[in-house]
Amino acid sequence: MRFNKLRVFLVEDDSLIAMLVEDMLEELGCELVATAQRVADALQLLPSINPDFALLDVSLAGERVFPVAAALATANIPFAFTTGYGGDGLPAEFKSRPVITKPFQLRQLADIMSSAVEC
Repeated sequence: MRFNKLRVFLVEDDSLIAMLVEDMLEELGCELVATAQRVADALQLLPSINPDFALLDVSLAGERVFPVAAALATANIPFAFTTGYGGDGLPAEFKSRPVITKPFQLRQLADIMSSAVEC
């Protein structure tokens, strides 16, 4: 599956994971428009980058990513969560959003992106 220059915003605090996901996104034909490691940085970047999709790590150095998710939802930008803990800890307003459990592989990322972009 290819996403033909889908503009992706990656919010991930682990540099190694971010590099691996960046490689996966490139393989899927996506364009990584920005990365952020903290909620404040993500919220600051969001208005200027105009992504088509965002991939959000639920826990950023102990801080929850939900303010970024709320901003994306308000802007009608599709997104999915990544987490090592599963989707049980998501607030009610985000329970319907796609979740991918770490570690994940290319096919799982493609599947979750496809379902999120269709939302």
